[in-house]
Amino acid sequence: MKDTLKDVQSEPDERMLEIQKVGIKGIRYPIYVLDKLNKYQHTIATIEIGVDLPHHFKGTHMSRFIEIINSYRKGIAVKNFKEILSAIKTKLHAKSSHLTIEFPYFIEKKAPVSKSKSLMSYNCVFSGTLGENFDFFLEVNVPVTTVCPCSKSISKEGAHNQRGNVKVKIRFDGFIWIEDIVELIETSASCDIYAILKRADEKYVTEKAFANPMFVEDVVREVALKLMEDKKIIWFSVEAENFESIHNHNAYAYIERRRDGIGRFV
Repeated sequence: MKDTLKDVQSEPDERMLEIQKVGIKGIRYPIYVLDKLNKYQHTIATIEIGVDLPHHFKGTHMSRFIEIINSYRKGIAVKNFKEILSAIKTKLHAKSSHLTIEFPYFIEKKAPVSKSKSLMSYNCVFSGTLGENFDFFLEVNVPVTTVCPCSKSISKEGAHNQRGNVKVKIRFDGFIWIEDIVELIETSASCDIYAILKRADEKYVTEKAFANPMFVEDVVREVALKLMEDKKIIWFSVEAENFESIHNHNAYAYIERRRDGIGRFV
């Protein structure tokens, strides 16, 4: 019966338009991620998979993407990322394959004074493409607190403050811990964010942030300078967004740098 079923996807298409990426989104699947403290942790990822589609094919075979993901039930991780992309290329007869895995990563964090422990969630992304070459980047999103330097300088009492988000994307040669990127970002803002704070902790973070006012421009520059110190990083982008507390808009800044042929960032 299988041989008699019509394969519409493989039929020719007369519009002569190649599609750069076609596939599926929104797949939720368990993965494991290396954990600096506990060796590894299991989490649930939202996955996007795609391939290029030549102009002469009407469609791709969507079920094959699911078959590939299901073949990695023991775990999807950075170490087999290229292997998965290769399997996608082979099974779909494609010139290029794409895989994006977005997931929450949890780090245990102690409050600064009471030392109360809680889990902080950080949204992370592994993304890769395999064509003639392999390209992979890590994205880490970290919530932070910022206090406005201008507001502080012109006000007799207080200054407006807000939560913000810092997004760092990196390409690297070697191995980098997610925890190290999180720490690098958190130490580059007015103050970091905690899941649980007692009164003594709240006093501490309020005063710490007030003593360290920063614009979004300050945040991206501080993060960029620290990333440039890591010789394993070959490209990065830093994006900071403040969810302004007294304005009807958000403040935003972005920096992108790459290493040149002699190892300098340009």
